[in-house]
Amino acid sequence: MQKVLYTIGEVAGILGENVSLVRFWSDSFPKFIHPVRNGKGNRLFSADDVETFRQIHYLVRTGLTLEGVARRLRDERASVAAELKVLDSLKSIREQLIEVRSSMSAGKH
Repeated sequence: MQKVLYTIGEVAGILGENVSLVRFWSDSFPKFIHPVRNGKGNRLFSADDVETFRQIHYLVRTGLTLEGVARRLRDERASVAAELKVLDSLKSIREQLIEVRSSMSAGKH
């Protein structure tokens, strides 16, 4: 079951980044990320926000500036989501192949 809201620390963990970067991206992309605040004032992010963070993370890692990221999210959001889905599938296939290779190596001894 998918969580309803994620803390900033959980988002940072999902992305493998630090909390301050997630906070910076949250502040830098208010048109795309819409945190709610709890009683303590902490930001909580929806699953859609987490997916947007994943897209931002991917685009930044490809070398885009923040302005370039915003432009891609605004103009080509579906394309970015599709690219990320393909990458996730390839990572999963790679992990499965590594498991197969490992089990085959273990069977030789």
